[in-house]
Amino acid sequence: MLEIRDCLTDLERELYSRNIRIPEVGEEGQLRLFRSRVLIVGLGGLGSPALYYLAACGIGEIGIVDGDRVELSNLQRQILHGREDVGREKTASAERNITRLRPDLRLTPYSCRISGANAQEIIAPYDFVIEATDNFASKFLINDVCVRLGKAFSHAGILGMYGQTMTIVPGKGPCYRCVFGDPPPPGAVPTTREAGVLGVVPGVLGAIQAAEAIKYLLNCGRLLVGRMLTWDALSMNFREIQLPQEKRCGVCGPGTDR
Repeated sequence: MLEIRDCLTDLERELYSRNIRIPEVGEEGQLRLFRSRVLIVGLGGLGSPALYYLAACGIGEIGIVDGDRVELSNLQRQILHGREDVGREKTASAERNITRLRPDLRLTPYSCRISGANAQEIIAPYDFVIEATDNFASKFLINDVCVRLGKAFSHAGILGMYGQTMTIVPGKGPCYRCVFGDPPPPGAVPTTREAGVLGVVPGVLGAIQAAEAIKYLLNCGRLLVGRMLTWDALSMNFREIQLPQEKRCGVCGPGTDR
């Protein structure tokens, strides 16, 4: 259980002073962040910056899910890990490195791949989910489970010098399936292993995902609900695409059990 407190310590007031000075945060908002739980699925290019920023801002509990080990080729974009972490489980690497920044963080590692067998149990305790995976099966699974459980989450995808992100809040806009339908056939869409990715692209998108999580938890600002934000690093253009809810969606449409 997270500690329920009604005031900050002097050390916390100094540590989070730049947060607290923001009108939308203040001391009450900082306490709300302390009481919040966020799950990050995927500790690669997107999950790395998201974890750093969420830990640094004072989120009370963060769950991290990844079944992979750190590879040398990861280090070009996965800033959570270092050379000495190659071969180590990503969750162990994340725990070792993030506790240097935030020793008091309650971190719950899940050293496994998210699947139909474990997704609901893993996701259920959290207030917000960062979908930072690199495969369509996981993206669709996280969407379906989050919608069923009523959990808000941030999606992001990256390839080459391009990235996209949107936020799904069940009952308040389209879900991932409304936009993308069903998973594409295997091999239809190239992976970052095949097509590459510029390291800063997941950095920017992962930071945006963290910002969406913080805004949701503080109930402030305008979320990327019903909107896809895309970024083309080559032209340095951001673009916003309006996304309608699909009335016939089998996951979030009328008559579905959600």
